[in-house]
Amino acid sequence: MVGFYQQATEQRVKKFRNLGVQALAFWDLKPIAELELLSYRENVVYKLITGDGDYALKIHRAGYHSNEELRSEMIWMEALSEYGFATPEIIRTRQGDPFAIVESEDVPDPCQVDIVRWINGTPLNEVAEKNSQLDMHRYVGELMARLHNHTSQWIPPEDFTRFSWDDDGLLGENPIWGRFWELEYLSHTQRETILKTRDVAKAQLQAFGQTKDRYGLIHCDLLPQNLLKDEETVRIIDFDDCGYGWHMFDIATYMFLYTFEANPEEVKRAFIEGYRRQRDLSEEQLQSYDLFMLIRVMTYCGWVYTRPEAETAQENAETLAAVVANAAEVYLTNNQ
Repeated sequence: MVGFYQQATEQRVKKFRNLGVQALAFWDLKPIAELELLSYRENVVYKLITGDGDYALKIHRAGYHSNEELRSEMIWMEALSEYGFATPEIIRTRQGDPFAIVESEDVPDPCQVDIVRWINGTPLNEVAEKNSQLDMHRYVGELMARLHNHTSQWIPPEDFTRFSWDDDGLLGENPIWGRFWELEYLSHTQRETILKTRDVAKAQLQAFGQTKDRYGLIHCDLLPQNLLKDEETVRIIDFDDCGYGWHMFDIATYMFLYTFEANPEEVKRAFIEGYRRQRDLSEEQLQSYDLFMLIRVMTYCGWVYTRPEAETAQENAETLAAVVANAAEVYLTNNQ
């Protein structure tokens, strides 16, 4: 019998949709007119059209977050909203819970399902015209700095828990996103180089330290496509990867998208300029930029390694393997 995640994408999507329909029994949202697929990567997201408004229904990837971790994610979203950031409005179940645990005969694992109010926004990268791209980078830099300011002073509840993008979570024996050095497209020599570089990078992270000026709760996916602009409001979405980590890792996550553009240094300068309008970023921290960019590509290799069923992973695994092998060799040469 073919395993669930080895089935064709169309088959899995159909079965997830059935689970999504079952999940609606936990909420008072009627009448339901349509459940329209928006995306299927690791989570499955549907647009839910009802007689009293539109919503987004998310079926979370089984096993990525514990119930306590997902509840904490939503606590932070609501805390940010109270602080003045625009985040999705969580629609609670009949029981007052921020999500439901749903089981279906079609899907092998129980799934966490949540619903938020629909956002009529456009991703920031689609809003910004070509001649205003640098302004967009400055804006996101300011926004990220404000998030870091918030987490530096916010006191979460005692039961708040999220994973940590620390030296172990990034470069330990079992990183959060997987053992990137085991990606099949790497040669034996490349793998050995990556492992040596990993040891160097881990020691540097430990020396860098976790003081409040550089480490705390981060979004870890604050990309333009996760910033939806509706008139004058820019709403932050997709907190799936948020956790404790270095601010420079948050910055590297944003900047990685633009390392293959024609003007990466210009983008970097604009972003840092915006960031520094809201929060101090020392030259000492900036000197770690190459370290965190290296680690970011390592984590992406871990992502494709542990998600072979995802089309994104299948399309990018070989390219990422070449990128990380080259980055590791260059970094090791410069840090021996």
